[in-house]
Amino acid sequence: MLIAHDLGTTGNKASLHDATGRMLEHVTVGYPVHFADGGVAEQDPGDWFSAVVEATRELLRTSGVDGTSIGGMVVSGQMMGAVLLDERYEPVRPAIIWADTRAGRQARQIVERIGERTAYEILGHRVDPTYSVSKVMWVRDHEPETFREVRWFCLAKDFVVHRLTGRLATDPSDASSTNAYDQRTGTWSADILDAAGLDDAIFPEIVASTEVVGTLTADAAAATGLPPSTPVVMGGGDGPIAAVGAGVVAPSDGAYVCLGTSSWISFAAEAPVLDPELRTFTFDHVVPGHYVPTATMQAAGASVTWINEVLSAEPSAASLEALVAAADTGDAATGGLYFLPYLLGERAPRWDAQARGAFVGLGRHHGRPHLVRAVLEGVAFNLAVCLEAFRQGGTVIDRVDAVGGGAASDAWLQIMADVWGVPVARRTVVEEANSLGAAVVAAVGLGLVDGFGAARDLSEVTAEFLPDGERHEAYRARLARFDEAYDRLAPWFRGEQTPQS
Repeated sequence: MLIAHDLGTTGNKASLHDATGRMLEHVTVGYPVHFADGGVAEQDPGDWFSAVVEATRELLRTSGVDGTSIGGMVVSGQMMGAVLLDERYEPVRPAIIWADTRAGRQARQIVERIGERTAYEILGHRVDPTYSVSKVMWVRDHEPETFREVRWFCLAKDFVVHRLTGRLATDPSDASSTNAYDQRTGTWSADILDAAGLDDAIFPEIVASTEVVGTLTADAAAATGLPPSTPVVMGGGDGPIAAVGAGVVAPSDGAYVCLGTSSWISFAAEAPVLDPELRTFTFDHVVPGHYVPTATMQAAGASVTWINEVLSAEPSAASLEALVAAADTGDAATGGLYFLPYLLGERAPRWDAQARGAFVGLGRHHGRPHLVRAVLEGVAFNLAVCLEAFRQGGTVIDRVDAVGGGAASDAWLQIMADVWGVPVARRTVVEEANSLGAAVVAAVGLGLVDGFGAARDLSEVTAEFLPDGERHEAYRARLARFDEAYDRLAPWFRGEQTPQS
C-alpha cells in the first residue's frame, strides 16, 4: 500500500491507497498560517513535518494496517514558496508561502534587468512577487544577517522529503513555480538568477517527479511508525498533482478547476502555452514531456472562509453550509452587488499584488445571504476571465471538471456553470484529489502501474451542473460590470496601498 501527503495551505491531507492508487482511508491534520499587513503570509516548516508524522500514524491507526505493509510514501505540496535552510538543513526563518506579496520591488528588479517578455518566454510565467525567487531576494535585502546563514532554498514538499530521507531535491513541476527555472531546458536559469543576483549553488538538484529519492531515515521511521526501508517518491507541486487527481494527464482529458484556498483552471498540453497578453502561465506536469497551462487566482476558498469567519459567531463547516444554503435562493439574488475577491492581491488574470477585496454596490436591503452569494459569484467571475484568456488563445474548453474542497458545494458549481456557460462536473474524489494524484505518481515511480493513464479510472463524475441559458446571458452582462469595477478601483488600490519594498 501507499501513503500520500498533500501539504496544503491550512493542513496536510493524507491518504492511504492500494497498489493501484485507489483510496482506502484519508485524514487531515491542520496547521496555522500567519497573515499580517503588508502582504505577509508565513508558516513554520516544522508544522508541515509534524503534520506528516501525525497523519501517517493516524492512517495506520484508523486503518489497522501495519507499517510493514506500506510500500512507499509520496508528497505533494503548496508551490511558489521559499523555505530557506542553513548548512544543517534547518530553517533560518519561517517559510514565506505562495500568498505572500511583499517582494514587489524585487520582482521589478528582475523585469528591469531582463525584460518582461523575455522572462516570460524563459519561465513560462510572468515575474511576480508571489513567486519564490522574489521572496528569496526579499530576505536577502531586508534580513541580511539571516540571509548570511542560508545554504539552501527549497519548497514545501522538498523540505518534508528531506526530513524523511536526508536528501534535498525538487522536481520539474515545483521548480517551474519558482520564477528561476528555464522551461525550455529543464534547468535553473542562469539569466534569471543573474538578474536576481542569486547564486545557483543554493538551489537543489532537479529530479523526476517519479524518482525514488531514498528511504526513511532512522529518525523519520521512528517518528512515523514505518520501516526504515520504506521508499519515498519525490512527488510534485500541488497544481500539476491535482491535474493527475482529476484524471487530466493528456490533452484529450479536457480542463479542470481546483477550488481550494486558491483556485485555478488548467489542462494538460504537450507544449507550454504562452499568452500574448501574459495573463496565463504554464507549469511542468508531473507527467514527463507534458505541461499544465494554468490560470490561478489567489483567494477563492480563502474568500469563502473569510466571509464565514466574518458573518458567523462560531465559524465552522456547519455555519458555512448554512450561509451557502441561505445564499442559494431567489431572495438572495445580488443584482447590482459585486465582490472583488482580491483579499490576497491577485495573480491571473489581473497580476496586481496591490489589489484588495471589495464589495461594490451595497444597498441597505443587502443582508448576509446577498454578501455570501456575491462572494461565490465574485470567484466565478474572476475564473471566467481566466477561462476566456485560454479561449482567446485558441483552446477549446467546453466542459470543466471540479475538484478541491469547494467542489462539494452544489450551489457554487451551479453558479460557475451559469457564469461560464459550460457544464461543470463534480468528481468522486474532491478534497483528496491532490493526495490521489500523488499516489498515482508514487505508483508509477514504484512500477506498480503501467503509466499515468491509471488516474482516469480512480475518479468518476458523480454530478453534472448544466448552465441555464437565461442566467448565463444575465451573468455575461454582469461580468462586464465586474471587470469595470476592478478597472475603476485599480488606481485607487495602487494609491492607497503602502508601496512594496
